[in-house]
Amino acid sequence: MKIAIIGQGYVGLTISAFASKHHQVIGFDNNLENVERLNKGISHIEGVESKDIAEAISHGKYLATSSPSDISGADIVVIAVPTPLTQDRKPDLGYIESACKTIGSSLSKQALIINESTSFPGTLRDYIKPLVEMYSANKVDHLYAISPERVDPGRTDWNQKNTPRLFAGLTQEATDKTREFYSTFCDNLVEVSSPEVAEAAKLFENTFRQVNIALVNEFAEISHALGISVHETLEAANTKPYGFMKFNPSAGVGGHCIPVDPSYLAHVAAEKGVPATFIERANEVNLEMPKYIVERVKSDNQGTLNGKKVQVVGVAYKPNVADVRETPAELVIQALKAEGALVTWHDPVVKIWRGRESSALGGAEIAIVVTLHSVIDIESVKKSAPYVFDTTGKISGAKGL
Repeated sequence: MKIAIIGQGYVGLTISAFASKHHQVIGFDNNLENVERLNKGISHIEGVESKDIAEAISHGKYLATSSPSDISGADIVVIAVPTPLTQDRKPDLGYIESACKTIGSSLSKQALIINESTSFPGTLRDYIKPLVEMYSANKVDHLYAISPERVDPGRTDWNQKNTPRLFAGLTQEATDKTREFYSTFCDNLVEVSSPEVAEAAKLFENTFRQVNIALVNEFAEISHALGISVHETLEAANTKPYGFMKFNPSAGVGGHCIPVDPSYLAHVAAEKGVPATFIERANEVNLEMPKYIVERVKSDNQGTLNGKKVQVVGVAYKPNVADVRETPAELVIQALKAEGALVTWHDPVVKIWRGRESSALGGAEIAIVVTLHSVIDIESVKKSAPYVFDTTGKISGAKGL
């Protein structure tokens, strides 16, 4: 089958790599530089090997393109574009609308259109389908389904093949064809009763994590006020063999899912007249953590950071990936600069961020560890500054949450 995948980022390129082992894949993306690199067999996404892309190209199984005409004649079109938040933290479906316009105006025959992009319940039925139909040049009746992505950048134990995949179509025919497609490269398919159930399940998965991270972050503040170790307390609680799931405190949440998805759920809840106060508060707690950390550091350093050299260690949102989307390190740096600190950052995995290169470790009066990659030597961090504040709980002897 000819498969067109709209978006060649973390989700889209991962799907392309797996699907191209069984189908002819057209990877559509508006980023011309990435398209050019992909057609040379060079992957820009961690977890997707360049050799796999090059092999698919050599066998005529993969083509990256920015030309909408290349998706004409596709049997299946997968939407795998970002669904970020606006400046006021509301859902931004601009990328989905653009994808729908490309799909509707380009397809020459009936196709199965599958949305993998995370959004609120009703997006497939009430937004994507009407938009594709509105932009359709040939007024074709397409099939529609949802299978929300579950990509976790940097993981090697769970991937497109072995991660259970939820799916549902707007019609039984769409559901059946979706199962047929994903079964070619996914081991565990879980059919649900409606697209809205699949959409809501994806949002709740990450809302669950957001809420529990907020809870443990708030507990870290309480533990500090009580003069006890939050990490020892969590380890003690974790000895209970049932009814407890351990989460660790941190500088906040980052990435493409946890900081974003709960806001999509809160948005649709508000539209239905249901207050999502618990979700909103969890979001607030995690967004406030960077300021709390900076206040702790300030308190430990004579109550001022003005003019002091501070180095933030690790700016990726999670260990061992170069992904800086929604990274809490950015909020830590903003809070430090607001206090007059002279801020540098060190991250051997990210290397370049916002047009600046990672600085060498050391040379500061204060070091704040936000993300601890496995390639960062703990003893070197300890020696990098007279005062070290560790938000990860991994550096013994350092100040921390």
